[in-house]
Amino acid sequence: MPAIEEAEILRDRAYAFLRNARRLFEEGEYDLAAFSVEQFCQLILKYKLLIKTGTYPRTNSLLRLLRELDKLEPGKNVGSFIDSELMFLTRIEDAYIVARYLPRRYERKEVEELLKFAERFREVIENI
Repeated sequence: MPAIEEAEILRDRAYAFLRNARRLFEEGEYDLAAFSVEQFCQLILKYKLLIKTGTYPRTNSLLRLLRELDKLEPGKNVGSFIDSELMFLTRIEDAYIVARYLPRRYERKEVEELLKFAERFREVIENI
């Protein structure tokens, strides 16, 4: 599959996860909403890296993916975004594991904040 076609699939799937996160949040499915936010962030980063380099690291780490993007676009302030949003980034990375494997429930307010972060994240990544 050509990289551009794969990239479009990643982008479309990322935005489907963001829509799904909002829907799940409204339905009170906070654990799965948090997981969907993480999937959105991960896939939109992989999309950007694929567009820019033709590949992306095979990792689930948002921080690693963001640092790769920062290396490619040093003037786009990705590093300062990482620094200012580190707590949210690590919370969202944790959502990947927590929502799948650990007996922990997410609270409404917690996921509401993750969704707000997802919008900030979207704006930053779209402009790179």
